[in-house]
Amino acid sequence: MPAPTALQQPIAAPEAALVSAPGTEDELLLDMQDTNLAEPSAAAPPAISEDTEMAVDEEGRPRFAPGKDVDPIRRAETRKIPIPPNRMSALKGNWTKIYPPLVDHCKLQVRMNIKEKRVELRSSKFTQSNESLQMGADFVSAFAMGFDIDDAIALLRLDSLYIQSFDIKDVRQTLGTDALGRAIGRIAGKDGKTKFAIENATKTRVVLAGSRVHILGAFENIGMARESIVSLVLGAQPGKVYNNLRIMAGRMKERF
Repeated sequence: MPAPTALQQPIAAPEAALVSAPGTEDELLLDMQDTNLAEPSAAAPPAISEDTEMAVDEEGRPRFAPGKDVDPIRRAETRKIPIPPNRMSALKGNWTKIYPPLVDHCKLQVRMNIKEKRVELRSSKFTQSNESLQMGADFVSAFAMGFDIDDAIALLRLDSLYIQSFDIKDVRQTLGTDALGRAIGRIAGKDGKTKFAIENATKTRVVLAGSRVHILGAFENIGMARESIVSLVLGAQPGKVYNNLRIMAGRMKERF
């Protein structure tokens, strides 16, 4: 028995035993099962909706779904066509006739750079064909070479037209200054008669720009016109060239 004056410590109360109420574990298990049943996507992997089997027809060839029309992403491309100094005044005077076909037909952006003496073309989001930019560049180049606007516009509307250029000095390299002038005169003829005869017989357009010759037309017609011009440069008689042109024109009429 302890002394009455001894320090007495408080007696700790016995810990209450945690007794679970009957049926609590079952309720917890049931709750877990209920949550699993309510959210099956949380436990199960997502189902694959696409059919992995390939569709095959009666002959054993695979069937594919039709393709979707997707607009391709086009980058803005530019073309810069230099204009000779002798054609700048003609370009300024006919500018109101040059840019409408480029803007309306080809859907291009056009600018005339007077300082740099060139015409700049750029494609836009409204450009429908990838070939429109090249067609517009050919049209402006044809005008810069000396062709009329009505003849150059044909490049925008017809795909079978081309331009071929060559130098008279390449045909006959021994031509002097006087001989070069005579060769140009033989091609043109009196009042342009020979040049018009070549154009009408071969259905082409010919431009004489110094020692350069530019021919606009179909591929076969360009070959016939160039053959006639080369014959004149080499010294053939104009009458013989006219006879050959008549024969060519008759063959073309029979063909078409």
